[in-house]
Amino acid sequence: MKIVVLVKQVPDTWGERQLNPDTGRVDRDATDRVIDEIGERALEVALTYRDAHKGTEVVVLSMGPASVTAALRKSLSMGADSAIHVLDDALVGADVGWTARVLAAAITRAGCDLVVGGNESTDGRGGVIPAMIAEHLGQPHLGYLNTVELTDAQVAGERTTESGLVRAHCPLPAVISVTESLPEARFPNFKGILTAKKKPLEVLSLADLGLDPASAFDGQARSRVVTTSPRPARSAGTITVDTGNAAVELADFLVAERLI
Repeated sequence: MKIVVLVKQVPDTWGERQLNPDTGRVDRDATDRVIDEIGERALEVALTYRDAHKGTEVVVLSMGPASVTAALRKSLSMGADSAIHVLDDALVGADVGWTARVLAAAITRAGCDLVVGGNESTDGRGGVIPAMIAEHLGQPHLGYLNTVELTDAQVAGERTTESGLVRAHCPLPAVISVTESLPEARFPNFKGILTAKKKPLEVLSLADLGLDPASAFDGQARSRVVTTSPRPARSAGTITVDTGNAAVELADFLVAERLI
């Protein structure tokens, strides 16, 4: 079994994320860069399966600037066997369409039985990359899985819908995305940190993937941010001091805001 796990480097989710007003893109230098937590949970799914099934190979895949190397090295220290980094200046500002096509090309080049990703990243929150990759690969897709059950022949799991829980399954090869209902990722141990430096990390350009920006993406949509504006400052709320009529003032406020 060979599993490719999609990971993404994002601005620290506990920091104040900002847009660059000049480019309209996320300012990735405004805060620390970390592996998206949902990507770590996806990696944990693959590592847990490998723990119980020796001979399983886990490959982490990411697309982004040179700084992504740190995220991939951490993934290797957590237990992944190898990593693939798609790095090309032509991909700066790539939207979900570009991203899905490039990642699908990298997956095709690597070859695998299963692709595991998070349901959505904490910076873009598009929630469509796994499904778009599956379309490019011509493989079935199970999205937003709360549980994952994997065998040599198929993958199954439960997902939440508006009407309840749905149990779904499909044959391999396939693409799945997981939610935060899956277990948190393991911490790298000392041995993992040391061996991560020796594990293979392949850096690929668009040319390596057989993609030419001048032709492969010509005429296709590429999202652009036209204008940006800072989030307005949060105004102070109304403070009510109970002098005997606080309940009345609270009721009046709720009525005025149409909350009751």
